[in-house]
Amino acid sequence: MAIHKINITGFLELAAQCPVIDVRSPGEYGHAHIPGAHNLPLFSDEERKTVGTAYKQQSREEAIKIGLDYFGVKMKGMVEQAEKFDFSGQSSVGKTILLYCWRGGMRSAGMAWLFDLYGFKVYTLVGGYKSYRRWVLAQFEKPCHFQIIGGYTGSGKTLVLQELGKQGKTIIDLEALANHKGSAFGALGEQPQPKQEMFENLLANSLHLTSLKNQETGNNGAEPMAGIWLEDESQRIGNLQIPMPLWHTMRKSPVFFLDIPFEKRLGYLVEEYGSFEKEKMVNAIIRIQKRLGGLETKNAISHLLENNAKECFRILLGYYDKWYGKALFNRENILSQLIEIPCKGVETKTNTQKILTCTVPAIS
Repeated sequence: MAIHKINITGFLELAAQCPVIDVRSPGEYGHAHIPGAHNLPLFSDEERKTVGTAYKQQSREEAIKIGLDYFGVKMKGMVEQAEKFDFSGQSSVGKTILLYCWRGGMRSAGMAWLFDLYGFKVYTLVGGYKSYRRWVLAQFEKPCHFQIIGGYTGSGKTLVLQELGKQGKTIIDLEALANHKGSAFGALGEQPQPKQEMFENLLANSLHLTSLKNQETGNNGAEPMAGIWLEDESQRIGNLQIPMPLWHTMRKSPVFFLDIPFEKRLGYLVEEYGSFEKEKMVNAIIRIQKRLGGLETKNAISHLLENNAKECFRILLGYYDKWYGKALFNRENILSQLIEIPCKGVETKTNTQKILTCTVPAIS
């Protein structure tokens, strides 16, 4: 076998069918990593700190010796872990693995030597994770053709987005990537949010997969990415931010606005959020009290504590309608890009079909 150095483009192509191993420390991996990568750290967080200190304060040679003390006792276990990875997507000729560290330096080189010695075919990423991050940021600068599902709070936009995906349309679910539904109540029932850097990695990966799908269907990448459905979002989703270049593109994209009566949306929200713990709901209301106003905050919390979720949500829905409407009509050229779709209620399949029969405005 042999060790091959490969750039990020080739690395990601192989990653579709080969295991990817992140050899950085658990702390580095936990902060952010290439989506789908396994963490097989050469050093623990403490070991990495010790080696780094020796490198800075003593010498490169001394740091390597300390690193070898840590590495030597782990080699057998690392090989045994690597053997358990899924190689089913590969050809029958050998087993191929992909490795990366922070800069494509000594850590990935050491692991590559071990796996090559054992008999794996090994590829290491030139420039390491840093080169991947440059690739990630470049994805947000590419031209994209987005189609935005809009509508006031409680319109079931996420349900429509998911239904479009089931029907084979290209979608990116920003809220699923962010583990957050986008409002002050968006964290309820969700897993903890990823770090900003990891969110960007997941988003770039989604855009990349969309690009590959376009190529498979005849778009060679020379044209803007076609027909990507997104849900209308604020730039901030919980604690995370949509990257600015992508956000600007979203704000200039056509909006398919689901126009659903207030009472229908209110009923949907009561059903969707009415079962959550009151304490968590009260805390979420308090987070928006500055904009909601003191009296409305007090009334909303009182209704909630009196088990009158409907009147509580009536106040909150009026607040969110006001702010969404203001944000919607602040967009550049929104009148020429807004497609209003009258809907009787939160009826996912019916509303999805209405969207699909609309005419998309020409891209300016």
